[in-house]
Amino acid sequence: MEKGGFTGENKTLTPGSLSVIRGERYMNLKGLSVAILVEQQYQEMEVWYPHYRLIEAGVRSVLVGPEAGKAYPSKLGYPAKADVSIDQVSADEFDGVVLPGGFAPDFLRRNPAMIRFTQRMADQGKVLAAICHGPWMLCSTTALRGKRATCFFAIKDDLINAGAKYEDAEVIRDGNVITSRKPDDLPAFMVAMMGALAERKS
Repeated sequence: MEKGGFTGENKTLTPGSLSVIRGERYMNLKGLSVAILVEQQYQEMEVWYPHYRLIEAGVRSVLVGPEAGKAYPSKLGYPAKADVSIDQVSADEFDGVVLPGGFAPDFLRRNPAMIRFTQRMADQGKVLAAICHGPWMLCSTTALRGKRATCFFAIKDDLINAGAKYEDAEVIRDGNVITSRKPDDLPAFMVAMMGALAERKS
């Protein structure tokens, strides 16, 4: 262990950076609302890690699915019960949206209401946070045009064809668009997202 910090495999975490990860710098996010879009075969960590980190920071985190009250199984079968249906919400109610990966985005973007919601969030300059296959949803909107972005490597061509400037990085923030590649990137992903939300509150 290095003096004043903790050494991981690839990086050194100082007490200050640990406090960022724990959300201590962002505990002033009370009053903000974030939608997490859920569908079948989502990646477990990419829904639940953001959900509880946001709640910890005082954010109203809402699971939004095609049907209110329906449980959508993850890739491993873990259920995510939708708090509300996409038809019951408006982009005006939220400060940001989380687009998790797994195979869920392929189902989400089959739903015109999900695409309209995401496009409206983009039009309003709200925080768009997509991880792994999550940027597939952004590919069905105009949100990626001219933006730097990353994703799970298998869909990088989709991002490029949607107008993004693809980069291989744990997290990329370009304005209101935040993207990451995989579950291992979640700490950096959430730091970037919560920083963007804090700017909205300030």
